[in-house]
Amino acid sequence: MLSWGPPHEPYETAPEKYRQMFNPDSIKVRPNVPDELREKARKDIAGYYAHIAALDDCMKELLTAVKNCGIEENTIFVFTSDHGDMLYSHGEIKKQKPWDESLLVPFLLRYPEKLGNSQKVIEMPINTPDIFPTLLGLSGIEIPATVEGSDYSKIITGKEKAANEAVLIQCAVPFHQWNYGFGGREYRGVRTTRFTYVRDLNGPWLLYDNLEDPYQMNNLIGTDEMIFIQSDLENQLQELLLKSNDEFLPGADYMKMWNYTWDMNDSLKVN
Repeated sequence: MLSWGPPHEPYETAPEKYRQMFNPDSIKVRPNVPDELREKARKDIAGYYAHIAALDDCMKELLTAVKNCGIEENTIFVFTSDHGDMLYSHGEIKKQKPWDESLLVPFLLRYPEKLGNSQKVIEMPINTPDIFPTLLGLSGIEIPATVEGSDYSKIITGKEKAANEAVLIQCAVPFHQWNYGFGGREYRGVRTTRFTYVRDLNGPWLLYDNLEDPYQMNNLIGTDEMIFIQSDLENQLQELLLKSNDEFLPGADYMKMWNYTWDMNDSLKVN
């Protein structure tokens, strides 16, 4: 496994060659970025794109090395990330948030021997714990009972149809760039192919129809027309929490449970 830092803040640190490729004035900003932040967003997004362009060249070198080693056909090659970046959508920055800009990440999988070389797009949500059992499934290796997550190898190989399951989204302990002082809050929710539903410690918080509202600008929580969908999503969330043995407690309770020493006052500071 190889982990790169970019694309990531600080955004202006990509090599000059790549920074010259993107003019902030030409950047198209998402409509959910507030007007007063659009200029700042264009500048940072240009730097973000520069990091991505540099990373593309790094990826090319890595794929070329795999090919030159003669293992291209029989190597499972995965490109993914641990989080996205708000980049001022909804007036927010960085990660940990329940909106798509923070939640959604690339997931590209290449395995010519079993999957061929033609492009295939599978529209279904998966979560980080699903990656390991899926790779084991693609490799023909028995999956231990202790492994969490689902094996989607049969869906990838076309032996089964894509599922429309909900995946769990969460922030167990707000910290660092989204600590309590910055408005961070504990939340649990589900992301399906179409909907995002989130509740915090006080109750239901967000509900979006991502098909009709792809930029998540219309919170439908508690509306009459969504009452049955919200109830169904709540049931799916409770099933996932039960499955993961998560009582959805305040962040401090988990820090104590995990024997992690911290000063909650530091999480309340705004630097």
